Amino acid sequence: MELEQAKQQFIQTWGNFGTQWGINRSMAQVHALLIVSDCPLCTEEIMVKLSISRGNANMNIRELANWNLIYKESIPGDRKEYFRAEKDMWEVAKRIVKERKRRELEPLQQHLAELKKVEQSYESISFVATIENIERLVTRLDSLSSTLMKADEHVFFGKILNLFK
Repeated sequence: MELEQAKQQFIQTWGNFGTQWGINRSMAQVHALLIVSDCPLCTEEIMVKLSISRGNANMNIRELANWNLIYKESIPGDRKEYFRAEKDMWEVAKRIVKERKRRELEPLQQHLAELKKVEQSYESISFVATIENIERLVTRLDSLSSTLMKADEHVFFGKILNLFK
């Protein structure tokens, strides 16, 4: 397989997985393109290589930058903005976990805390117990994500492997 063909297959695969991870296909494809690019790319190059509109490219570039998965770079003598991806996949995983925690776990924790403030009655005991059970799970997931974000790759996987022994 030629390198360009392999890169295209990776971009398509990463895009398909992106939809399963809860992000849109174009965002995942922009990310994949920047991961496999040896040099930073400008918006126009991203648009051409992925056959997407300027608006689509700009929106996804901005969102990837918000997730701290890509960076702006300048090239001396060129006024265009260029972008490159974080290529350390452990760092990428930690940043994704951090962002998902902020967007998903923290609001869920706040919402669950509010739901427990239901009127006290015989019927509400079961409901509150269910909410507290969900809350314990979310707290454990939050703790796991915090551990992941702080951990060194080798230490983290070493601890995971110890769990299976």
